[in-house]
Amino acid sequence: MEWTRVTPGSRYAIRMLMQYVIIGTGLAMSLSLLGWEWGKVQWLVAALGVGIGFGLQEIVANFISGLILLFERPIRVGDIVSAGGGDGTVTKINARATVIESFEGKELMVPNKELITGVVTNWSLSTSNLRVVVPVGVAYGSDVREAMRILVEVARDNPSILAEPSPVATFEDFGDNALTLWLRCFAAREYPRVWTELRTEINERFNDAGISI
Repeated sequence: MEWTRVTPGSRYAIRMLMQYVIIGTGLAMSLSLLGWEWGKVQWLVAALGVGIGFGLQEIVANFISGLILLFERPIRVGDIVSAGGGDGTVTKINARATVIESFEGKELMVPNKELITGVVTNWSLSTSNLRVVVPVGVAYGSDVREAMRILVEVARDNPSILAEPSPVATFEDFGDNALTLWLRCFAAREYPRVWTELRTEINERFNDAGISI
């Protein structure tokens, strides 16, 4: 019962750490059974040290960064992030790189070191809910109050939009060619689908109300 309460990201981190422990323990036991002692493998460790110094720094750095990601969990499997020049959902945290699936279905491989040392935006670190902002420009002469009412109504009618904090529509600015309105609300996951649904419904209801976008 307790295991079912653990988030998918936590289960993945525990599984990967256990895998590393099992592999390390198995390797140590295998070497012991083969009669390898520390004194006999010092030369191998020294050679590995030289190799790391010359060409394996990035591999080791990515591996250590992967462990940091699993222990500190600034990024978890299932999180929505902006990293490596793209946005998407974290699907795997491997030893060398983290796999991010973009909203278009593409898989982006980001070196773990970049996620530790670079700037990463985690949209869902402290909460699985995401703030959605939909900017809409309506023609000059439009009924702004009616347009804002429709925006809030569209958000409230969408089952994926949270009731609290409640959706809010604001009149942001007088643009060169349009009056700028913003809809602000919070969604519970499935963000790309929610964005599309909100924009489609806003377009249809504005057309029905005679409000030109």
